[in-house]
Amino acid sequence: MNIKYKSAIEACQKCLIDCQDCLMQMAGQESMNDCPKCCVQCIDACHICIKMMAGDSAFAKQYALLCAELCDYCADHCEQHDHDHCKTCAESCRKCAEECRKIAA
Repeated sequence: MNIKYKSAIEACQKCLIDCQDCLMQMAGQESMNDCPKCCVQCIDACHICIKMMAGDSAFAKQYALLCAELCDYCADHCEQHDHDHCKTCAESCRKCAEECRKIAA
């Protein structure tokens, strides 16, 4: 693994896990916004971004930027809920977006 991606990969991994937890806990519940739909998209974005960074893809920066945008979108929706899992998800999404933007810069 390219060391320059280490913190972004770790942030993506945590975000993916926290989004998966949020998604599972929100399953079957009513939502006033795009949570848990945003979690599905964020999970996919983080997974692909991890793969691109781990493989030192020439497109890692572009994937990181898109991942950051999706993470912000997910955080915007999840942080509107009072559930602990949504708050945790939003926090992980914000951290992931921050780390991915460092890669994209």
